[in-house]
Amino acid sequence: MPVGYRAGVRPFRFAAIAVHGATAREWREKAREAEALGYDVLLVTDHITTQLAPLPALVAAADATTRLRIGSFVFDNDYRNPVMLAKEAATVDLLSDGRLEFGLGAGWNARDYTQLGIVYDKPKVRVDRFAEALALTKRLWTEEKVDHHGTYYRVRRAAVHPRPVQRPHPPIMVGGGGPRMLGIAAREADIVAFAPEWKPGGPRPRTMALGSARERIARIRAVAGPRFERIELNVIVFDARVTDLRRSLAEGMSALLGSALTAVLRTPFFLYGSRRSLVEDLLERRERLGISYVALPARAMRSFAPIVAELRGK
Repeated sequence: MPVGYRAGVRPFRFAAIAVHGATAREWREKAREAEALGYDVLLVTDHITTQLAPLPALVAAADATTRLRIGSFVFDNDYRNPVMLAKEAATVDLLSDGRLEFGLGAGWNARDYTQLGIVYDKPKVRVDRFAEALALTKRLWTEEKVDHHGTYYRVRRAAVHPRPVQRPHPPIMVGGGGPRMLGIAAREADIVAFAPEWKPGGPRPRTMALGSARERIARIRAVAGPRFERIELNVIVFDARVTDLRRSLAEGMSALLGSALTAVLRTPFFLYGSRRSLVEDLLERRERLGISYVALPARAMRSFAPIVAELRGK
């Protein structure tokens, strides 16, 4: 049982979201630094940008470290065949000695779809396809031979070998902000990556407010029922700074989002303040919302290391 654990309260975990490395050496050093600073997980997103491709980047990060867990944040379901992705993820889990966290989402970035030359379907279709792929992936990791005849995927006698090291499978993270995705996450995920709802131009400001966060977590709890206690709640932090200039930073973000200053100060998706105030904010958010797994941008990795050291595992 983790140090500092008490019934109903999960110990803190911290992740660094890193996506760039100009050279192999630079990427390996970034992974080693995350581990040395006390972070639990290195997370890599999945976009067609200048970022590193997630699968090889995760393997390289695992090979450069000994304790650090690695995770996709999150794979877009539409970019890969689910049988191949299940096999590749199982191989990554094997090569990392069982350190993979498997994140999967329905996709949201229309520019990625354009570059890949695939159709950016309506949300219902993308979510339906994601739900089918997630169920299929679980079967591929736990059954010897899989036959599946669904709306989007047809598989005959599919077998994934080698098996994942973690049994029955690596922890599954489902990322999303809409009601349907949160419902699927509540029923199927080990980790729920709590995010705002997105529109083509970015996040919907209303869904970044603290009140909206409470409502959506309450929905997860209602759908999950008794299994809610086994779900770890994750939040992606878009910007984080350890500073005494909290108010001026928040005012800038408030102007950018078109939101009220107080809403920006209170949103789970930004962290501004002194070391002491940030520790208090994180403790309060865990108490009120249940969020214990915090994913920080790589640029904040060093400045937040003392906060990570104080709270991690407690």
